[in-house]
Amino acid sequence: MRYSEYLLPTLKETPADAEVASHQLMLRAGMIRKVAAGIYNYLPFGLRAVRKVEQIVREEMERAGAIELLMPMVVPAELWQESGRWNDYGKELLRIRDRKEASFCLGPTHEEVVTDVVRGTVRSYRQLPLNLYQIQSKFRDEIRPRFGLMRGREFIMKDAYSFDLDEAGADVAYEKMFQAYSRIFQRCGLKFRAVEADTGNIGGTSSHEFMVLADAGEDAIVSCDSCSYAANVEKAELAVAEQPAKSPGASLSRVATPGKKSIEEVAAFLKTPPEQLVKTLLLQTDAGDTVAVLLRGDRELNEIKLCRLLDCNQVELAAEEVVQRVTGAPSGYAGPVGLSLPVYADREVRSMSDFTVGANEADHHFCGVNLERDFTPTGFADLRLAVAGDPCPRCSGKLEVWRGIEVGHVFKLGTKYSATLGATVLDDQGAERELFMGCYGIGIGRTVAAAIEQNHDANGMILPLPIAPFQVLITVVNPREEEVLAVAEELYDGLRRQGVEVLLDDRDERPGSKFKDADLIGLPLRITLGARGLKEGTVELQVRSSGERQMLPLGEAVNLLVERVRQALV
Repeated sequence: MRYSEYLLPTLKETPADAEVASHQLMLRAGMIRKVAAGIYNYLPFGLRAVRKVEQIVREEMERAGAIELLMPMVVPAELWQESGRWNDYGKELLRIRDRKEASFCLGPTHEEVVTDVVRGTVRSYRQLPLNLYQIQSKFRDEIRPRFGLMRGREFIMKDAYSFDLDEAGADVAYEKMFQAYSRIFQRCGLKFRAVEADTGNIGGTSSHEFMVLADAGEDAIVSCDSCSYAANVEKAELAVAEQPAKSPGASLSRVATPGKKSIEEVAAFLKTPPEQLVKTLLLQTDAGDTVAVLLRGDRELNEIKLCRLLDCNQVELAAEEVVQRVTGAPSGYAGPVGLSLPVYADREVRSMSDFTVGANEADHHFCGVNLERDFTPTGFADLRLAVAGDPCPRCSGKLEVWRGIEVGHVFKLGTKYSATLGATVLDDQGAERELFMGCYGIGIGRTVAAAIEQNHDANGMILPLPIAPFQVLITVVNPREEEVLAVAEELYDGLRRQGVEVLLDDRDERPGSKFKDADLIGLPLRITLGARGLKEGTVELQVRSSGERQMLPLGEAVNLLVERVRQALV
């Protein structure tokens, strides 16, 4: 492709609304343009990168035995009502009506549709195992779309669904897809970790997220420094030594803490460390119940774990009027002593003694509080977020914390959808059997964005060769020099004949401008052609990832570049 004939509108300045590197660089490098909040045009340069990821995905899906189909983005409400998710999924599900007032949604995921396909076409165990996938646009009405393709509302996704006769078969399918995902992200040239994760509103029994490690990642993940354990921080288990609390050394006392509400303010006022305080959080579930949760003062609540404990979908901090009604005090002074609510304590609190809590009275706290003597929790559970240095739940190692971008997610669904939608087959005894399912998603555009988050510098993108829109950039310093341009055309044609994807920068622009654009668009290999090198019979090769520069003999340049590209794609 000749740059002079290509649509590649680069920007010198960073758009004001672009917060993270991938969003900034994808806009500046002419890969995407915004249409509406969380909705983007993929311009030719960006689309080529997306298609590269799609091709790798298709190859690995076929290798894993998955079969491609295409399902509609617009889905009738009846299917979602049948599964029970029409009301449960929440406001991310964009509901629409047609001219006949029939209800539909824009599919954020396709468990219902694919299960409907299978229940209407698969009747015998002999047709199993089956794995169907598609690459298609999805829509989730994110409350706050941001970060470009990392958190958009419309996005391109590969979603696959496996169907097996029993749980053992489903486990085999899950492992096949787990390995396929590992190969996909390795082939994309990414550094990633597969971590245990919560199943969220997809449901199912267990899941793993594939996280690209990057400082700008929205998700925190933990991994052990000694074993292979890794998990999303929301899913991470915590090993807490169940040590009994020390015998009370202080009597319960009510102390004035005027205007002191936060843990930091109370700790400073009482001259006690935050870890000697216990915070009392009042929360309401989506069912309308109010509960109290106790955490050590320096810890944070893991809402996912609490929802799992309470068997609810969502919790939020109780409104001020609720706090006033159940405690008799404003927010900041709630405590478990004398509280007439279910009280759930993090397991870490079990080993604490003589701690400080709110007194359920404005401007007052209780000191010298002890379990059993002063109050008894409804129950203990692992309810806090993991932090660096926590003990590993699998071995004697310590947890480390990383930032990650979720690019893939695999789920064991069990019979969640087949049971509600009636997807059954006849087994070898002629009996009806509900199908065991798995589902497996990859964010295609997000994978490109994650690659840029992981691979960039102050000058622009550093695209991994397997997903770069072009593999080689030929920069002609001065295209008005006919001999130089002619040699560039020969190199361009020679590389293309060998299957190398080349962008020829034949624009009549200043060299400095061309070099800046070259760094910005981040193609892996750059050949620079000028009159001086041509006299010496050489061209300059620059490797974008390392900055390495070397002079190549002109007559050997095509073969040397072809070999470099082939090695990178092995």
